[in-house]
Amino acid sequence: MIFFSARLSRPLQKFSHRHLSSASPQHSIYLSKSTNPYFNLTFEDWLFRHKTPSQPLLLIYRDDPCVIIGRNQNPWKEINFDALKSRPGIPFIRRRSGGGTVYHDLGNTNFSIHQPRRSFDRHLTAQVILRAVRSLNIDASLNDRNDICVGHNKVSGSAYKIVNTRAYHHGTMLISTRLADLGDILRTNKETMISKGVASVRSPVCNLRQFNTHVDHLSFSNAVVNEFRREYGIDEKIVEISESEEWLSLPYIKQGMSELPSWQWAYGQTPEFKYTIDNSFSWGKVSANIIAKHGVILSCTLNLIEPCLSTNDAENVFRLAKSLEGRRYGCDDDDITVGIASTCTATQSVWTWLKTAMV
Repeated sequence: MIFFSARLSRPLQKFSHRHLSSASPQHSIYLSKSTNPYFNLTFEDWLFRHKTPSQPLLLIYRDDPCVIIGRNQNPWKEINFDALKSRPGIPFIRRRSGGGTVYHDLGNTNFSIHQPRRSFDRHLTAQVILRAVRSLNIDASLNDRNDICVGHNKVSGSAYKIVNTRAYHHGTMLISTRLADLGDILRTNKETMISKGVASVRSPVCNLRQFNTHVDHLSFSNAVVNEFRREYGIDEKIVEISESEEWLSLPYIKQGMSELPSWQWAYGQTPEFKYTIDNSFSWGKVSANIIAKHGVILSCTLNLIEPCLSTNDAENVFRLAKSLEGRRYGCDDDDITVGIASTCTATQSVWTWLKTAMV
């Protein structure tokens, strides 16, 4: 049996900020002590863009609770925003790689393996992580998507990015994650929302702790570092990174951290989608067809089915639909109805319904 201590397997080396002037990573194994997802995702991207392409690199980090969607995903399709809003302080972030939506918290450890594009092999990098899990006395395996599973349950999902001469494989490892939060936030019911973006593949999940009660962030990190060193013949210390002022003042880091939470990135990168919904009111039924792209409503068509409305009220409902075009999807600006429905109960009820539906 293999036992793991609460210390990393080799001495830590503090990052020397003199390297910042050259704007090029000088090491191969990094451990972030920050739990800020905006910093960690931006630091990962900085490593990816600035590390010498011919050299492999490993980054390990954890994040405070957050939801991370893929570069080409639709947040309204992937996230239960009602559940997310009921948990104050948990943001959603669009990452820079593809793949599906994942939930991060301190019970989840993230790994990122960077390689030259010419030698990049998704199956090989997945095997590195698989061997790390098996070294913790857990009988894990890879499925056909290179996800790591224990039995029929997934413990790790992955995403990939390839740019010019560089590529990376990054993923999550569920160790002691709050699975109830994960399930609630990622459980959506938007079957009539048809998106051109990438949809997540839903799978049953579990934590490594279910199979080894001693595994934690440090023991898993040790195991991954050891397998990374063995696979790529690297004999380096682990470089510890903190969210210091020196890093935060680096232009690339500063710009990246300000971009990730912006509306233009989080919502404005959403691929085109169509949402068809209907609802019954005391005066009739309404069917809505909404088309949006880059987070902006391109068109909204409302069909009235057997309405008991005056001609003027019906026209106000249609004017409401027209007024939504060009506005941000999901906005709850009640000024939209000013001058259109201030005296029309039907239009006010339709607007209330649409606001709720576009969450």
